[in-house]
Amino acid sequence: MTKISAVTTNIITGFLGAGKTSLILHLLKHKPEHERWAVLVNEFGEVGVDGSLFAGLSGGQDVFIREVPGGCMCCAAGLPMHIALNQLLARAKPDRLLIEPAGLGHPKEILQVLNAEHYQEVLSVGPTLTLVDARNLADERYTAHDTFNQQIDIADCIVGSKSDTYGESDRHLLMDYIHERKGNCPVVFSVNGAIDIALLASKDAKLVKPKPFSVVTDDTHLGNRLAPAFTAQTVKDTDTPIPECGYIKKVNLGEGYASIGWRFAASKVFDRQGLISWFQQLQAERIKAVVITADGVFGYNYAGDELIETELDDCLESRIEIIALQSDDGTDFDREPQLLQCLVDN
Repeated sequence: MTKISAVTTNIITGFLGAGKTSLILHLLKHKPEHERWAVLVNEFGEVGVDGSLFAGLSGGQDVFIREVPGGCMCCAAGLPMHIALNQLLARAKPDRLLIEPAGLGHPKEILQVLNAEHYQEVLSVGPTLTLVDARNLADERYTAHDTFNQQIDIADCIVGSKSDTYGESDRHLLMDYIHERKGNCPVVFSVNGAIDIALLASKDAKLVKPKPFSVVTDDTHLGNRLAPAFTAQTVKDTDTPIPECGYIKKVNLGEGYASIGWRFAASKVFDRQGLISWFQQLQAERIKAVVITADGVFGYNYAGDELIETELDDCLESRIEIIALQSDDGTDFDREPQLLQCLVDN
């Protein structure tokens, strides 16, 4: 049996919609060919979408993905994280491990788990990257949120994400906020998740010019971005069986936010344009989905500025997750009847 030791490990953190998925996809696209990578993904929502988004881009052997849905994986004495991490390491035997905590997770506690005695010889913890959308610094819902600031506090490098959308003062606002809170922490700016992969190994920040990507915009103003090709294998727990009605719904509340998610059996096929219209009517902070439609399999990603559609190779079932600010009952954004109307009769 091969001994697992000194696996280079990086935390990629950031608040809801900061662009963590795009950045990890960029890193995976530029992964050295001879290396095996693993990604441990934690989601606030209960159904787990990110793993399917990653794996849906291609199938293979050199990137392994493990999901821990349902809130911060370091809670409950860190048991969910220990189990998922141990299983992923044993299965993948990776050269590098990327950990994406939930946008509402507790990164300090996750870092404590990684630095615990049990993992001293197994993991070699490298720089932590924290993504910040500078446009949110004018909003007290972010700057007054403990998790938002905790993510900044543990960072070895700050990534100003989505910098192509910034106004004239946004970059300066981010630099001032980071300097006031952390002193001389390196800050880089990124478009579409493009960063220098060397940042995973070095705390010396470098600014790189992002590579161009292909965009097709239709009448719904939905960008269809060509997904980077990489190989992936999903490793996850056995999910709750979907009942005879063909779908299951799960809700999670916490940190002032509410999530609602659905899993649909593969036999349930959606009308693509109807689903896009449904997404656009939602008042949500975050939308992620992997959906089987009559036109093929597509991934959807919304983070407050645009809804991005990506064509995927395949998926085993449709999964939709919505996160919104919590109301009194946390369900004001639940439009399930309209969602069910998007299904194609079959």
